[in-house]
Amino acid sequence: MLRRPVEPKQYTSIHFGQTLFLEGLTPSVGTVGDALDNALAETTIGLYKTECVRDGSPFRHGPLATLADLEEATSAWVHWYNTQRLMHRLGRIPPAEAEAAYYATIDTATPAAHKN
Repeated sequence: MLRRPVEPKQYTSIHFGQTLFLEGLTPSVGTVGDALDNALAETTIGLYKTECVRDGSPFRHGPLATLADLEEATSAWVHWYNTQRLMHRLGRIPPAEAEAAYYATIDTATPAAHKN
């Protein structure tokens, strides 16, 4: 039996880099062995899986049988996450409230280019 050698396919392959370059895009990848650039995404995906798509989640209304079911649960979870979930790093307020407080404290009347 002949076996073909397994070719490793990597996210940071030369072909991938060339494709991005030809499209005028800059890759957003860290150095080899450095997962810091993925930490926020992986944390958010973990929360999403735990809080939204797992069996028994309050954002689900039965099984996720269709794409529409998943979209409905995801939309409800994102709304809750941004408007009601208390975030410890934000002083135990929801992200939308923290954003509103931030914009209430800055001067938006003068364009940034004209500020001293």
